[in-house]
Amino acid sequence: MTKYALHIDYARQMDANDPLRPYRDRFFIPQHHGRDAVYLTGNSLGLQPKTVQLHLEQELHDWRELGVEGHTKAKNPWVYYHHLFNAQLARLVGAKEDEVVAMNTLSVNLNLMMVSFYRPTARRYKIMVEGQLFPSDHYAVEGQLRYHGFDPEDGIVELVPRQGEHYLRTEDILESISTHRDSLALILLGGVNYYTGQLFDMPAITNDGHEAGAIVAFDLAHAVGNVPMELHKWGVDWAAWCTYKYLNSGPGAVGGVFIHRRHLSDPAMLRFNGWWGYREEDRFKMEKGFVPMPGAAAWQNSNAPVFNMAAHKASLDIFDEVGMARLREKSVMLTGYLEYCIERVNAEQNLGLSIITPRDTRQRGCQLSVLTGDHGRQLFDKLRDGGVIADWRHPNVIRLAPAPLYNNFEDVYRFAEILAS
Repeated sequence: MTKYALHIDYARQMDANDPLRPYRDRFFIPQHHGRDAVYLTGNSLGLQPKTVQLHLEQELHDWRELGVEGHTKAKNPWVYYHHLFNAQLARLVGAKEDEVVAMNTLSVNLNLMMVSFYRPTARRYKIMVEGQLFPSDHYAVEGQLRYHGFDPEDGIVELVPRQGEHYLRTEDILESISTHRDSLALILLGGVNYYTGQLFDMPAITNDGHEAGAIVAFDLAHAVGNVPMELHKWGVDWAAWCTYKYLNSGPGAVGGVFIHRRHLSDPAMLRFNGWWGYREEDRFKMEKGFVPMPGAAAWQNSNAPVFNMAAHKASLDIFDEVGMARLREKSVMLTGYLEYCIERVNAEQNLGLSIITPRDTRQRGCQLSVLTGDHGRQLFDKLRDGGVIADWRHPNVIRLAPAPLYNNFEDVYRFAEILAS
């Protein structure tokens, strides 16, 4: 086990030995009183890569110079813009290139995917979610149940931790799948829970879900760009994600989906169709009768939001250069150091804090969620006044997420120093 030290010299030595150290300089860091803020909220909105402006300027230039002809004559022709992402997204989530596509936004994609993959019957209609599911996902699940004539009170199976615990045990998830195996139509969990930061055992859940006869899907908003994944190998049916968190693609950025290959050639597959999902070579013939593109691209509805996706491409280029294995290695060390610092300061200052994220690094990503007492909001505000940009979740949780692309060990030490003060 790594021996940490709550000392600035230790933090700076760790940074000096960090092979990913140069990547921090490729992002804009918000400032606080003339120095870098301690930005620990990449799980909410990632920082801007410095190359974003160049990518946007290219598209602005082509629009200015070419007008409508930019669709086919731009440096990156807009008609085919989504193709720029397939290989990089596939490597990021462990997929085949035809299984992924960048499109829409997360909540839209969740609903589009459930149109295709939530096909309830009178007997098999329930949807399993974690009890602390992100609210937007819960709204989508409620809406889908009502659309099909079911009562959400009966149709939603919520997974909740054991009494006195804060996160779910894998064995309890699998037991619940077995308990509801005859009525379960869809399992939809966050790959990493937004509130606790727990990383779920996606392979085990997928395996048991399929044995129970259910479709298994994941909202990867807090997992993509955070932890390595092998969605194709694991056999996940589908997944959806946003790109403005760990993927640093800007507020409201384009989303993405994964659909396993076994579903892509199903002639009986239902979906809500749009013209950008139509067979590409014949799209502009404007003919009636939908003919889908091959692969996940068939689920596209509208043409690419080019300026938005240009920022996404700038960030994916960096991820592709670094690779998730190296990011994960640093992430484990960085989050471990944050855990150590919080516990040291908490013990010395008697702050009454407790970490509700799993201690096992295999069950978490970058994020640590810290449960506070009644003084939590006051503590959060004082951290912010001291230069820490973190995230508050009602009623008493502070979420901290050192992102390995741009956060460093000195950030974590400075957080501890501000917390102690």
